[in-house]
Amino acid sequence: MTGADSVSVTFAGDIAWVTIDNPPVNATAVGVRTGLMAAIGAVASARVAVLAAAGKTFVAGGDMTEFDAPPVPPHLPDVVQAIEDSPVPFIAALHGTVLGGGLELALGCAWRIAARRTLFGLPEVSVGTIPGAGGTQRLPRLIGVALAIEMTAAGKRLTAAEFQAAGALDKVVDGDLRGAVTAFAAELPPRPGKISARPSPRFATADWRAAEAAVAKKARGQNAPLRAVEALAWSALPFAEGQPKERALHLQLRQSEESRALRHVFFAERAVARPPAVRAGAPRSIGRVLVLGGGLMGAGIATAALSAGLSVTLLERDATAAKDAASRVIDTLEGGVRRGKTTADAVERQKAAFTATPERDAAAGHDLAIEAVFEDVALKRALFAQLSKVLSAEAILATNTSYLDPTAIFDGIPGPERCVGLHFFSPAHIMKLVEVVALPATSADTLATAFGFAKTLRKIAVRSGICEGFIGNRMLTAYRRAAEYMLADGALPEDVDAAMRAFGMAMGPFEVQDLSGLQIAEANRRRQDATRPAQERYVTIADQLCALGRLGQRSGKGWYRYDAGDRTPKPDHAVTALIQAYSDAAGIARKPISPQDIQIRLLAVLANEGARIVEEGIADSDAAIDLVKIHGYGFPRWRGGPMRAAEAAGDTAIRHALDMTEAASPG
Repeated sequence: MTGADSVSVTFAGDIAWVTIDNPPVNATAVGVRTGLMAAIGAVASARVAVLAAAGKTFVAGGDMTEFDAPPVPPHLPDVVQAIEDSPVPFIAALHGTVLGGGLELALGCAWRIAARRTLFGLPEVSVGTIPGAGGTQRLPRLIGVALAIEMTAAGKRLTAAEFQAAGALDKVVDGDLRGAVTAFAAELPPRPGKISARPSPRFATADWRAAEAAVAKKARGQNAPLRAVEALAWSALPFAEGQPKERALHLQLRQSEESRALRHVFFAERAVARPPAVRAGAPRSIGRVLVLGGGLMGAGIATAALSAGLSVTLLERDATAAKDAASRVIDTLEGGVRRGKTTADAVERQKAAFTATPERDAAAGHDLAIEAVFEDVALKRALFAQLSKVLSAEAILATNTSYLDPTAIFDGIPGPERCVGLHFFSPAHIMKLVEVVALPATSADTLATAFGFAKTLRKIAVRSGICEGFIGNRMLTAYRRAAEYMLADGALPEDVDAAMRAFGMAMGPFEVQDLSGLQIAEANRRRQDATRPAQERYVTIADQLCALGRLGQRSGKGWYRYDAGDRTPKPDHAVTALIQAYSDAAGIARKPISPQDIQIRLLAVLANEGARIVEEGIADSDAAIDLVKIHGYGFPRWRGGPMRAAEAAGDTAIRHALDMTEAASPG
């Protein structure tokens, strides 16, 4: 062993093997860096050295637990430079994921050989910073600026075949990686020149401007992607000038609020995956999934399960509906081939594992049944009552309801301990969030199985208790309500939506309502009429729109108007007049509301509702709230979620925003 225990050096003849072993992902922590520096000296007697890693992956990035402390030497740029300058040339033996500092280490090696299924990337923007060990300076010298922008500013990962085609790999291996590297070392070609010494890449000024504009549009307010483009431009400088500038910017950015927020999300995703209620349970294996209902949601759930390698039966009310549902699923699967997301062979295997049928007896033998039918308690309960006679007593029963009380849905169904809510978000094969709703009788084993199933589907699962709308839709209701208050008090839909897009949301609240259909929110309001507190302010503008048949994009008009064949929302004078008339009738003197005030008021309302949900025990933590809003509702990840963003804004600002929201209400 050398230096640190996480790096070892062994010899096979005149080949030195330098192996990083720092599980789980071989992060470039200080022990690894120290060990690598010692290893460079220890291989002096070898003809060639191989840089490899133990476990399932090569180095998958840095150790983010070090980001909040001052950097500790040896620094990664110095390690990479020492590898590149070593008298003994290095071969990088790559497998698994080669990300961030791992790719920077590989770029310091003279040659790079990778297993076929290896993935490569510089994803530092995902934690609010940029590469800091020469990645933005070496990579464009190796593969060109355009592809380097995709990898650094957009976080794109390349397959081994793609990376080799770009000129970054010397060999891609099927099978025995160690054997292939040994054979390559035996017939070692002449040592190539250092990447850092290669000429600066050429990229026209107009191309830089176009790249910056494209990155800015996609970043939606996030800073790090644009700074990555800036750093890549420094590759036009001599490496000795560009690399220190990159390092300084990396260190600066990782202390930014954006980076802290993104790191909060990174760690939250790992913590929320195993909440206390799940840890006591033993997850069961799920192999066969029954989906009840083949509409857009049911078809999406079926697609997600098939894509994860599970067997799926989709149950519909009749043969025609089953045929239509099957077409929806198969079209979605085959669309993945056209978009390059999967292969034709994989889709054929998925189609072979899929059945759509109206036959209730086909439910037998499934491990999990998920209903995705119309939001009606009696309908859902009757369906489970029928199927519980066919399914085994151990089969887990799950409802996908968005708002209804699952205890009412499962009332009288045998085996209440196996009943659970699995609230997917549409489109279910794309959206990452699943709210796992625990009923009073749900067992720990059932919860653990539900979380394991979500993980199999590569989704983020968050435990929720029972309340109107669970976590996400309850907060969405408060968000919409506050947005409509601002309409009554002085703003217009386009003002609110523009402010929230500038905040980082993909769409504003009124654009989202038009997309989903105003009738959905109206149905929720009608269900709440009987229990709405008398003192709660209620703005009827949305109700008036629904009464006029303005239900959103599908009807050609909602909060906005839509021209035939064009889904671009356009402000509508009729809506402006309706809003003005409402304010006049309510005796409200309308006043302009700035974009900053719109943003902080809506953030404050979200955070306040989230705090109530945590206080009531519906959610386990503020982090759980943040993940629900990020993965289910498009809250900007780089802001860390509403709870983290409210914390960054400060208690004084949030309290003032809540006071302003209340003050705007007519007294």
